[in-house]
This record gives sequence, C-alpha cells and structure tokens, in this order.
Amino acid sequence: MKHTPEMEKAMQQSHNMGYAEYGRKLENQIAVEKKRQHEYEKCKHMVAELDNQLHK
Repeated sequence: MKHTPEMEKAMQQSHNMGYAEYGRKLENQIAVEKKRQHEYEKCKHMVAELDNQLHK
C-alpha cells in the first residue's frame, strides 16, 4: 500500500514512528494495532453512551 505524506505525518503524530519503522518490526506493528484497537473500543463505548443519552 502506498501512503501519502499526510498519512506519514499522522502515523508520526499518533505513534511516534513512520511507516518504514512500522514495517520493519513485528513488535511495532503489534503495538500500533493494539493502540488502534483500544482507541476503537473507547470510541465505540462513547458512541453507545451518547446514543443511550439521546434516546432517553
């Protein structure tokens, strides 16, 4: 997959590494994906709470 300069910047800001470093080590990939999963679960929980509040 090709990545854009914007994607590279976002990767640096979010995970303190670029795509080259991400791709070099499995440990980096696992750490990034765990963080992404955690953020996804957190956002999903927030949306569920807001949805619950809206439908009261």
